[in-house]
Amino acid sequence: MARQIAETPILFGEDAKRFENNMKNVQPATEEERSLAEKAYQWMRSMATFAM
Repeated sequence: MARQIAETPILFGEDAKRFENNMKNVQPATEEERSLAEKAYQWMRSMATFAM
């Protein structure tokens, strides 16, 4: 039987302000970050073998 999922904690004070500011000012990933993520994905994909 599955375990119950715990409630998400509520942020207060400076943590809440920092979180809200970060959500309002999202920075898109740079080309370098995208390239690294794609290389990591391809590496993991090359190791994955699933029986079909």
